[in-house]
Amino acid sequence: MFDPFTDASAGTQMIVVFFVLMALRVPVAFSLGLSALYAMWQIGFGFELAGDLIATGISKYSLLAIPFFILAGTLMGSLGIAERMIRFFRVLVGDLPGGMGVVGTVVCLFWGAVSGSGPASVAAIGPMIIKGMEEDGYSRAFAAGLVCTGAALSIVIPPSIGLVIYGVIAEASISRLFLAAIVPGLFMGLAMLAVLPLAGRKGAPSLAALSPDPYAGASYGRKLWRSFRDSFWGLMTPVVILGGIYSGVFTPTEAALVATVYALAVGALAYRTLTLRGLYDALGDAAASSAVVMLVVAYASLFGWVVTVEDLVGSYSTALLGLSDNEWVILLVIMLILLLAGMFMDAVTVMFISLPIFMPVVHELEWDPVWFGVVVMVNLAIGLITPPVGINLYVAANVTRLSIEKVARGAFPFLLASLVGLAVIAAVPSLSQVLVGWLR
Repeated sequence: MFDPFTDASAGTQMIVVFFVLMALRVPVAFSLGLSALYAMWQIGFGFELAGDLIATGISKYSLLAIPFFILAGTLMGSLGIAERMIRFFRVLVGDLPGGMGVVGTVVCLFWGAVSGSGPASVAAIGPMIIKGMEEDGYSRAFAAGLVCTGAALSIVIPPSIGLVIYGVIAEASISRLFLAAIVPGLFMGLAMLAVLPLAGRKGAPSLAALSPDPYAGASYGRKLWRSFRDSFWGLMTPVVILGGIYSGVFTPTEAALVATVYALAVGALAYRTLTLRGLYDALGDAAASSAVVMLVVAYASLFGWVVTVEDLVGSYSTALLGLSDNEWVILLVIMLILLLAGMFMDAVTVMFISLPIFMPVVHELEWDPVWFGVVVMVNLAIGLITPPVGINLYVAANVTRLSIEKVARGAFPFLLASLVGLAVIAAVPSLSQVLVGWLR
């Protein structure tokens, strides 16, 4: 009797097993590893090969950027850099319509150039922004939705951990990816600002009246200068990181270490907020976050090996190309797959599963892999705020003590704006090419 499961290839069975394990709430990394080991057993390869494959998968030099960027972001959140930046942008905006909504959007985009991780950004800057937006008349759910969306752009705004992983998998220039993502990331920020008039603020006070205000009584110019002076070293962080990369002083991987050393120097010498206990806690938090990502990377190497051996890349990409002769239809299908996958899996897992299948299609259709990388990142950023497994939504729910449903409703207008932004970025590849020509 024909059995669609047992008669399928080992690779296809592996994918089915993976989704079954995910449905059973097995952690992503172990779902990848167990399904891959099942497929290896079906193929007939000895499990002793697994150790070598895992070691090979995580020994790539570029992956060193992940733990160091996570550590740099953690340090900058715990050393008071985020608080000083929020205070500066708060003074800069003044009584501009939208108030703390504008500040929250700008800070989220700015923090994306520091953290590179969506959930870490929600945890680091979310409490301060949400508190300020509530004082400024926004509902807590709407404020949480803004923070979720802005923090999700951390995987788009360089230096992005997602772009590092994409560059490793797709063998694309990480420096070019970083440069290509700047304009699309800012465009997504403008789409967020367009949502603010829909907030329905209640009795919003002047920003000058919001607490805490350490510059009370000073003129606007004096407040701006003092807040800029207090936040200067934090504001210089993306300048140091991105300037060093694009000037050729260091590589994106080395930039992650530079960012960590810079954060330590700012905390110890400029702000004097670095303590041994704070450093210990930051190292612990960063190690835990890095371990989650790297565990997925490690087991994804097994998964990817089976995909290659079973030629799933060839068969699935051929099927994808056979859907239509219109490349825009194929792009739309790819984007829908990424959006749906992002609802259930984190960005790292989605990339390791899907990119080996999509990249041959990209090369066959002669698409720019750098532009495609930006489109992938925007898709996956939207996945961070899309139920049922939008990771940012869960972090924001924990921060605000709201239910996940209320946070999701608050994020819904931003989700719609993000989808419009994604459509524009996909349809206008030149947005991703504006700055790439500067890199030689």
